[in-house]
Amino acid sequence: MLVELKVKELINEVDSPKPAPGGGSVAALSSTLGIALAKMVAHLTFNKKKFLELDDIIRHDYLENFAILTNIKEELVKLIDEDTASFNEFMKALELPKNTEEEIQIRKEALKQATLKAIEVPYKVMLNTVKALEATVKMMPFGSKNAISDIGVGALLLYSGLEGAILNVLINLKGLDDESLVEEYQKACETNLAKGKLLKHQILDYVYETLK
Repeated sequence: MLVELKVKELINEVDSPKPAPGGGSVAALSSTLGIALAKMVAHLTFNKKKFLELDDIIRHDYLENFAILTNIKEELVKLIDEDTASFNEFMKALELPKNTEEEIQIRKEALKQATLKAIEVPYKVMLNTVKALEATVKMMPFGSKNAISDIGVGALLLYSGLEGAILNVLINLKGLDDESLVEEYQKACETNLAKGKLLKHQILDYVYETLK
């Protein structure tokens, strides 16, 4: 499993002649690291006097969004490996025999299912990353100002993960024949990309303003 590798081992696994792990797994990793930074800031915030003096409702919401980030992080960790696994399944489907009509149909169906899986994994990364950005925006004003730059780096990693996931959805859509489904995925990508850009800018504007 990729997530069990040491950092240097993972870097070298990507930096190899093998086509996987590639951009999909790296995008999921980027989002995961972005969440880890947002959560790190929260860990540094919990026992601060200013945080403890906040209204109970604000602290409750902060903890709720922290829990949301925890759940998303766990999901994304799984998707890091799932993306590479889905690519490998597609390659296996390509290698299926196509000598008879029956074999051709079996191969065609296997390719369709593998393509759908290869789309669905980065699609999940996209949706989860937008949710993580939303949670980060809500937590941001109450986090430790001493770690404000970490929130900024986290936002950049999350956005890279988001757009990276979208690129992987779009390239895999080329293998799908269902035009209505392709259009549905494309619209979702456009919507979430626009949403992600706004959230990223909202975070970075706040970070830069705080750093003045």
